[in-house]
Amino acid sequence: MLNITAIPALRDNYIWAIHDEAYVAIVDPGEASPVFEFLNRTGLKLTAILCTHRHNDHVGGIAELRGVYNVPVYGRSHPRNPHITNDLHEGNVLKLDAPSISFDIIETPGHLEDHIVFIAPNAVFCGDIMFGAGCGNNFEGTLVELHHSLQRLAALPDDTRVYCAHEYTEYCLTFAAACEPANQAIQQRIADTQRLRAADMPTVPSTIALEKATNPFIRCTSPELIHTLQTHGLTKTDELAVFTALQHF
Repeated sequence: MLNITAIPALRDNYIWAIHDEAYVAIVDPGEASPVFEFLNRTGLKLTAILCTHRHNDHVGGIAELRGVYNVPVYGRSHPRNPHITNDLHEGNVLKLDAPSISFDIIETPGHLEDHIVFIAPNAVFCGDIMFGAGCGNNFEGTLVELHHSLQRLAALPDDTRVYCAHEYTEYCLTFAAACEPANQAIQQRIADTQRLRAADMPTVPSTIALEKATNPFIRCTSPELIHTLQTHGLTKTDELAVFTALQHF
C-alpha cells in the first residue's frame, strides 16, 4: 500500500514523499535537510526524485540529496535545470518499481515553459500550476498556455487528489471570496482551512471537485465571478477573457 506524506520545507513549500513500507520517491525537494530528517526518522530508502519544474524552491535540495543517494531525477530537461537525469515529455509513462507506482506525464506550460505534472491513479502532483483555490504566476509562456494547463487538470476525475507544492490556500481563498462572495462552497472551505491551519495541519491535498467548486481560475464561466469582473471593467466574457481579467483583478 502506498502512502503520501507532506514534508514541510522552506517558508511555505511541501515536498511530497510517495512511499511504501520500504521505499520512497520524493517530489520537488526545494531543500535537502527536511528530506534527510524524514529518511532518518522513517528508515525508508530513497529511490527516485520527481521534478515538476526548475524553480529553486523545487530543485534546491536535489544536488545535496544526490550527493548521498545517487538516484535518478525525473523531469523535463532544460538548459537551466542541470539536475534532470531522465527526460520526460508529454505522453510518457513513468513506471517506478520501488515504490510501485506509475505516472502519466503531461506538459503544463504557463508558469514556466518546462513545467510538467505527474498523474497517478487518483492523484496529481502539479507543482505550481494549480494551488488550493489558486494558480501559479505566469512567468514564462502565455496566459493562453496557463489557462489550457489548468483546464487539463480540471478535466481529471473529480476524486483526483491535488498535491500542489505550496501552502497558499488561505491566501487564495481571500481572493476567491472577493470574486464570488455568495459562493457557499468557498465560505465553507474558508472555515475548513482556518481550522486546519489553527491546528498547524496542511490544507492540501484538495480534490479536483473541490477546486472546481472554489478555484476562480477554473470557474471562468461562473455568472457571479463574471459580474464581479464586469463591475471592474470586464467587457468580453469568453473564458480566456475572464481568465485574463482575473490575473489583473
